[in-house]
Amino acid sequence: MSRPLATPPADDRLIVALDVDNALQGLAMAERIGDAVSFYKIGLGMLTGGGLALANELKQEHGKRIFLDMKFFDIGATVEKAVRGIAAYDLDFLTVHGDPQVVAAAKQGASGKDLKILAVTILTSNDRADLDANLIVPGDMAEIVTTRATRAFEAGADGVIASPHEAAMIRALPQSAGRLIVTPGVRPSGSDKGDQKRIATPAAAIAAGADHIVVGRPVWQAEDPAAAARAILSELP
Repeated sequence: MSRPLATPPADDRLIVALDVDNALQGLAMAERIGDAVSFYKIGLGMLTGGGLALANELKQEHGKRIFLDMKFFDIGATVEKAVRGIAAYDLDFLTVHGDPQVVAAAKQGASGKDLKILAVTILTSNDRADLDANLIVPGDMAEIVTTRATRAFEAGADGVIASPHEAAMIRALPQSAGRLIVTPGVRPSGSDKGDQKRIATPAAAIAAGADHIVVGRPVWQAEDPAAAARAILSELP
């Protein structure tokens, strides 16, 4: 008797953000989604709700890839120590703020591990008015993002987090060769943009040069999260 064929892993270009309250809810959601998704993001909002335990369980017991979105920002020694601790979990992606000294410290902390350090350029919930309020250098948003991406790559970042609006400009940088571009602020056609200001559809983000797209609420708030994830994947080129 022939064995049943194993279910192939889902397209890991889609990363689903488990932006729920705690690890129990996150695990329940991952179980509902099942084989439709192979890559999950666990963010700072779940840190005190068992986020690291959930990351480890999904990775080690369910074979999922894990993006830990902590956006570390501190002095170099502290960042290096924090990243070294995270790297012991054998996860896949970790975010830090894109300041060159922060990126360099994070890479040192991840030394010898497969953990990819992704630098945050400008948060996708920010627009030019937000940058002005934060006393960020004046100028065009896209130019600031690409400059920060260049400096992060030069400091050793394995990739960057950037809006779909800037993905093509970052991909055109010589320094981006072999590096990852991960885009939050992605919304399937017809969905509410929520608190994001610089958004695009999944297909547009991939076409612009993104390697991975991050989608949260349109999946986990859906009546059928697995079907919602599959619908997003069906949009990808």
